[in-house]
Amino acid sequence: MREVDVVGVRVEMPSSQPIVLLREVGGERYLPIWIGAAEASAIAFAQQGMEPPRPLTHDLFAETIRVLGHTLSQVRIVNLTDGVFEAILVFDDKTEISARPSDSIALALRTGTPVFCTEEILAEAGIPVPDSETDDDEVVEEEEVERFREFLDHVTPEDFDKS
Repeated sequence: MREVDVVGVRVEMPSSQPIVLLREVGGERYLPIWIGAAEASAIAFAQQGMEPPRPLTHDLFAETIRVLGHTLSQVRIVNLTDGVFEAILVFDDKTEISARPSDSIALALRTGTPVFCTEEILAEAGIPVPDSETDDDEVVEEEEVERFREFLDHVTPEDFDKS
């Protein structure tokens, strides 16, 4: 399993289909996953540190886990079939629950849980994007966001149809 970071969510595509982009930690691959609008909002809220006046579903689930005395230890992106990704939530007691990657990522962001992806999925669906050679973190982040935007401006869901 390779650890991945959530780079961002973007909705401004010609198809109006939101996409979340995961970046391989210590590598040069990005994993794009098309997601629903509600999940895109949930991920974006968590990334921006926004707290809604009332808990959203992912907030409720995170709080339920905490109140029950457990922690979410890992999110794993484990399968890709016909363009559909599958994830597993792994808890501190080794319990595993199947979930959509979008919900899993939204929950991981709220709980500070690392996200992992199998090497096979990264090899199959990952997109190589070379890292910048600059040392300034803020400039690197801005360049990364710009590369993400350029990538999304030229990609369609059909680009990932390997059949």
